[in-house]
Amino acid sequence: MRFNFYFLLSLIVFSFSCNKNENIAFSSVHEDVLFFDSILNIRALEVNSNKVVAANYDGKIITIMDNFIDIKQYESKADSVLFPNFRSLSVVNDSIYSLSIGNPALIFKNGRVVYKEYGSSVFYDSMSFWNETEGIAMGDPVGDCLSIVITRDGGNNWTKLPCSDLPKVKKGEAAFAASNTNITIQGNKCWIATGGIHSNVYFSNDKGHSWKSYKTPIIQGQETTGIYSIDFYNDTLGYAIGGDYTKPLDNFKNKIKTIDGGKSWKVIGESNGPGYRSCVQFIPGSQGKQLVAVGFKGIDISNDYGLSWSHLSDSSYYTIRFINYNTAYAAGKHKISKLIFK
Repeated sequence: MRFNFYFLLSLIVFSFSCNKNENIAFSSVHEDVLFFDSILNIRALEVNSNKVVAANYDGKIITIMDNFIDIKQYESKADSVLFPNFRSLSVVNDSIYSLSIGNPALIFKNGRVVYKEYGSSVFYDSMSFWNETEGIAMGDPVGDCLSIVITRDGGNNWTKLPCSDLPKVKKGEAAFAASNTNITIQGNKCWIATGGIHSNVYFSNDKGHSWKSYKTPIIQGQETTGIYSIDFYNDTLGYAIGGDYTKPLDNFKNKIKTIDGGKSWKVIGESNGPGYRSCVQFIPGSQGKQLVAVGFKGIDISNDYGLSWSHLSDSSYYTIRFINYNTAYAAGKHKISKLIFK
């Protein structure tokens, strides 16, 4: 009996320790700057295996691996833009995809241009992949629909969806190339967030073959308002953040949450926590309970599903990606850093 009692006790302790991540409320963050340079202005950062990859505004792709920093300069000498302004990035296995804003829009795969799009209204905002062969990029409307291009062959060829296959946008609706998080993917599903005069969420449950749009209650009505970042913990629980970057302290109607896969959204954390933030991410392993938001006004954390927030640091970052429960990489103006939450 004694053996069985202690055996049972040890199982209980082990079970508790395995689930302890769900019970930790982080209250501080340690920042380790990995790369500092006055030319850095990074809106797109991804982590793949042991590589941290960032795309800079001046056409540079920066890779940090095992304390070694590699910088590659991408050029497009045949076009009017010599050095592309990168705001979107994906890393799939050994392939690095980067997407520039403005006219012409250029998608690079490992430094080679694989897609071009010309037009005075062309402006791409975000990129992501479902798997190693199927990916998506989105941009501001051209005509009466969002610009959405999709690859089904590992990024070698990209096809733009016709407006006849997409919901119509509202006048003044666009998106913000603020952190490469206008798109979030779970399984075959994909959500796209827009902002501006109107701020909506577009949803596909079949890897971009069909689409629906849903209204949101986030602050909107001006060109600078709306959703700047969206993330889903699973296929039902999602969170979006934004506001108005010209009024960064305003924290009303700038955080919204869904529990039904994006069909309906509710304002949460009203007049509590951060004002404008450019990126929000669920903490992995937190069962959707914990989120971190970053922006040029600092780093904030929620330990209760986004209801209340704590300000952890005034350090400025534009985008963040987690690699495990308490470790993330972030980038912004002048720096790329490793963040440890405690």
